Amino acid sequence: MAKIPHRLYLTEDQMPKQWYNLRADMKEQPDPLLNPATMQPLEEKDLYPIFCEKLAHQEMDGKDRYIDIPEPILQEYMIYRPSPLIRAYNLEKALQTPARIYYKYEGNNTSGSHKLNSAIAQAYYAKEQGLKGLTTETGAGQWGTALAEACSFYGLDLQVFMVKVSYQQKPFRKTIMQTFGANVTPSPSNTTEAGRKILAADPNTSGSLGCAISEAVEMAVKTDGYRYVLGSVLNQVVLHQSIIGLETKTAMEILDEYPDIIIGCAGGGSNLGGLIAPFMQDKLTGKANPRIIAVEPASCPSFTRGRYAYDFCDTGHVTPLARMYTLGNGFVPASNHAGGLRYHGMSPILSKLYHDGYMEAVSVKQTDVFEAALQFSRLETILPAPESSHAIRCAIDEAIKCRESGEAKTILFGLTGTGYFDLTAYESYMNHTMQDYIPTDEDLQRGFDTLPKQPE
Repeated sequence: MAKIPHRLYLTEDQMPKQWYNLRADMKEQPDPLLNPATMQPLEEKDLYPIFCEKLAHQEMDGKDRYIDIPEPILQEYMIYRPSPLIRAYNLEKALQTPARIYYKYEGNNTSGSHKLNSAIAQAYYAKEQGLKGLTTETGAGQWGTALAEACSFYGLDLQVFMVKVSYQQKPFRKTIMQTFGANVTPSPSNTTEAGRKILAADPNTSGSLGCAISEAVEMAVKTDGYRYVLGSVLNQVVLHQSIIGLETKTAMEILDEYPDIIIGCAGGGSNLGGLIAPFMQDKLTGKANPRIIAVEPASCPSFTRGRYAYDFCDTGHVTPLARMYTLGNGFVPASNHAGGLRYHGMSPILSKLYHDGYMEAVSVKQTDVFEAALQFSRLETILPAPESSHAIRCAIDEAIKCRESGEAKTILFGLTGTGYFDLTAYESYMNHTMQDYIPTDEDLQRGFDTLPKQPE
């Protein structure tokens, strides 16, 4: 058998022209979004004050298996897509494993992450609808950066609420967003009622994505010509990110490969959902049965220690309720957590699949994550984002198991972005000042205490 190339790029003609809607093949649909006032399921039109109308339709669509990607979006994708599928030969050799390790690299664009796949789509639909601008939140900054790029291209104003601890730890993320014309506010802030309420309760709070979402949604619904957009969790975002998995599956077919194990980091679920989408389709339809592993930080363990319940998607309780694995909308991760995987809940699609046994989840400590990141970067020459490095940690662990068992499995993981704006965290690890924090049951209970009363 000829040696498989280090990198495989599809041609533009081979790039998917449709997104894949995973919900169309699910045995049971995720539970519906609920109106918090009535506890009744929302209709599509109920989302129009918050989301662009076409995005609201995608959010509620559980029937259409494939959705055409508009030509203008495809043209923007082609600036940086297709992205490469890479064989980690050096890592395999260092681990002395019989496993074949592949990763789909999504960091080859200015935002440095997969987030641009959905940012372009959401900005396009906003422009098409004739809106003036968008509001959003961002944690580590990848989503805010990607959306700032997309809004700049389409001539839209952008208001970003950035989690305060990340705003302080990653000033260059703020700078690059401003370079593309976005206005960036540390959250919680005094610019919204939700922010003022959160600050009144805890003036020293480091913030959370739940806080930032509250502020962004409030500004959107109170500002004429604006709508809110989100970079993860939502069904529409998982749909847009399916291009990752569709490209990956085509590339692996060219190589006559199929993954035994698929691994992705999990914070809200967008990159993981996108990577696994066509492989999960095979699993749901009985064509194949790969192991699918979600990897989350031990400091924010939504899957592994959360509850499957209806919860607000934000801290200020202005959003609909979603049934998902959650730590409670009042949960705030430790401020020393370096990555962006800090949301209190998980995608309703992935939550349902996990709850029904179609995928696994593990949590990993921060220092173990950075140990894997250094090993990977020194062997594969890419400095990975802390988020991506959660998947790397798990992939290394699974490859070592293959070495011990002698099984030559094919391992695929998502390398979601680069770590060039995370050098403070890398420095902390190498200086041995990085600390692990694993919340106690009492810490988690404070978050669970903020869960709303569950519907009948």
